[in-house]
Amino acid sequence: MITPVYVVFDVNVLVGAAAGGNSPFRSWPSPPPTSGNPYADCMGIVVDAQEFGLWLSPHLLRNAARVLTEGFKWAPEQVELFLSVLVETAEHSGGGVVDPPQTVSDCADWEDNRILDLAAEVGALLIVSEDTDLTSMSPWRGTPILRPKEFAAKVDGMRRHARRSRH
Repeated sequence: MITPVYVVFDVNVLVGAAAGGNSPFRSWPSPPPTSGNPYADCMGIVVDAQEFGLWLSPHLLRNAARVLTEGFKWAPEQVELFLSVLVETAEHSGGGVVDPPQTVSDCADWEDNRILDLAAEVGALLIVSEDTDLTSMSPWRGTPILRPKEFAAKVDGMRRHARRSRH
């Protein structure tokens, strides 16, 4: 098996993949082609376990649960199911769940520093976020921070090119 490129998704990507569109949490698409939900495309990419290993933290999972419960009024059982799918997806992709020490203070937003802590701890080569505070820091310590649509488009292009090269 090829060692995956480690990636960290911000809470907005995880929540957007769960709460956006036609229940994408039940069937995340995988580019190519990209769908109308770039958050779901991002999850579909890591579900494939081809190139990217997703890393999560307990903090990130708690935040996703809070947003889905408070913001989207999900039932606790639905939130728990989603969190278990996230953990299973991360482990299957070659990533996992780790609780990093809080060492980063590069961003004014405390929550964003927790994403950066996770990326630093696992050696992520890429962070995917819709948060302007994070994307404006790209590259952070040499690590690109891409918006979900950019990440999905780049993977889509990479996979299309690889398919054409094989034929």
